[in-house]
Amino acid sequence: MLGLIKQAWLESGCVYGYRKIHDELRSLGEKSCRNRIARLMKQENLKAQVGYKKPRYRSGTVATLSANLLEQNFTVEGPNQAWVTDITYIRTAEGWLFLAVVIDLFSRQVVGWSMQPRMHTDLVIQALLMAVWRRKPGQKVVVHSDQGSQYTSDDWRAFLKSHNLEQSMSRRGNCYDNAVAESFFQLLKRERIRRRTYKTREDARSDIFDYIEMFYNPVRRHGHAGNLSPVEFERQHSRQLSSV
Repeated sequence: MLGLIKQAWLESGCVYGYRKIHDELRSLGEKSCRNRIARLMKQENLKAQVGYKKPRYRSGTVATLSANLLEQNFTVEGPNQAWVTDITYIRTAEGWLFLAVVIDLFSRQVVGWSMQPRMHTDLVIQALLMAVWRRKPGQKVVVHSDQGSQYTSDDWRAFLKSHNLEQSMSRRGNCYDNAVAESFFQLLKRERIRRRTYKTREDARSDIFDYIEMFYNPVRRHGHAGNLSPVEFERQHSRQLSSV
């Protein structure tokens, strides 16, 4: 049992705690209680990554606001109904690297992302462009963000309009209105960035790409997705629809 626990912990990138390890072993057909797994992990000093502090942002001047269409209702019935987007920053020896992501609320999958050395409007547009290119939604999608200047710009609004996307915005200074994006950034920094010291922006870009595309989307179990990975959750949803 200890060997299976260590293998599952290592395959997670050394980030899973005893709850996720328990779910992983259950999927392999192993029967063991959470308390035993927690005891064995403590005995071997196998720990989840915890304790990354949330960054603080400076508030900017708001140009034009949109209504909050989500109102903290982050549960949707299918893919491509509502996406959330936000920006965070990563420290490197070369300076800051800014990361913008677009997350589908249905599965919590990161469907678009962009990384640039400056926090311009193009950063968020490139992330949304990737999401549109990947998902090719057939209906209008709500795109929810905070009130940052990138999301109130004319270029952002023009992009939304030309791609049949409907803008939604958090209330000013209320991080809970965009809690799903905030939660993803906390995971990223706790499980990956906090454990690295990046010498260059390219090092950071490569590692964050690996986390999103090789671990978080296809592998990492998510409580909202029934302890499946976001990719597998959507795959099973698609199978259910095709069987009806």
